Amino acid sequence: MDFELTEDQRMIQRMARDFAQKEVLPHVAEWEENEALPREIFRQMGEMGFFALPFPEEVGGLGAGYLSYVLAVEEISRVSASLGISYAAHVSIGTFPIHLFGSPEQKDRWLGPLLRGEFLAAFGLTEPNAGSDAGATETTAVFRDGEWVLNGTKCFITNANLAGVVVATAVTDPGRGSRGISSFIVPTDAPGFSVGKKYAKLGLKASDTAELIFEDCRLPADALLGERNAGLRQFLTALDGGRISIAALSVGIAQACLDASLPYAKTRVQFGRPISSFQAVQFKLADMAMETELARLMTYKAAWLKDSGRPFSREAAMAKLYASEVSVRAALQAVQIHGGYGYMEEYPVERYLRDAKLMEIGEGTSEIHRLVIARSLGC
Repeated sequence: MDFELTEDQRMIQRMARDFAQKEVLPHVAEWEENEALPREIFRQMGEMGFFALPFPEEVGGLGAGYLSYVLAVEEISRVSASLGISYAAHVSIGTFPIHLFGSPEQKDRWLGPLLRGEFLAAFGLTEPNAGSDAGATETTAVFRDGEWVLNGTKCFITNANLAGVVVATAVTDPGRGSRGISSFIVPTDAPGFSVGKKYAKLGLKASDTAELIFEDCRLPADALLGERNAGLRQFLTALDGGRISIAALSVGIAQACLDASLPYAKTRVQFGRPISSFQAVQFKLADMAMETELARLMTYKAAWLKDSGRPFSREAAMAKLYASEVSVRAALQAVQIHGGYGYMEEYPVERYLRDAKLMEIGEGTSEIHRLVIARSLGC
């Protein structure tokens, strides 16, 4: 059993770490205050090949594999979880469905610009009445006069205002329940499509999150992604890969908590000694280091299984569940180690705590993932 990264993977990891330190870190506070990420940072990521990492060379990708992509998500999220989630949403659940289920014509039209970062992709699944129960989708798609007409609303959509294309689900056969849902490729300039209100959020403030609105949104017949009524299978497949990226994002946050807490504990003096010399603080740091490494190993394993063409749904659920909860625990401990300063915006750990909480909610709640794991055990 070999846990060593390849030289190419280490190179990608270093590239992502250098990019995050040089191009992202100096601007994080400004982006969070402005509650927006500049489009230029995504164009730069596209030029550097970040979006192309997990895709095969025949479609314009780099063929580096999902683990290499996960390494990049982790390093970028270690500095900015807002940028990390925008990156992950674009690749894992925005672009991958087109790659996995698109026709040759659809791939030719969309994959090139998406991998180059000319614009981002978004994934329109969640609705006001269809969250964990994604099969309860209410958005409808009716085929009329040679085109599809969509009506409905999606909520909590990452990259909504930045996207040039959205992969959206809609009911095409109401009599079949969750098996009557299809997926559509929706250009954001399509008639009847609009972006609704932008949300004011607890954390991840720089990432773009808004509603999507379909009001008699007209699409050509070839906007259907894959087979009709195959949407449920498609979005479950996309979410499996997306869960690994959220696990990587969570590992990045947890590592950032440790990065901030260890030097602080070594320099903060109380009772005449650095607080790192007190066992109570040492135990917190030890737990943070241990749990972060365990989450990282589970995340890498899930990505490795995906790259190997093996079943990985259960491992993806385990990685996402454990890593997300580790990120919240690490952030809570980081704030506690920093004491009163941890509660102040002067230090980054309060942001880590706010950002980490969504990891337990997005791409499936912790409760849903426990159900997924239990069912994989035959329960």
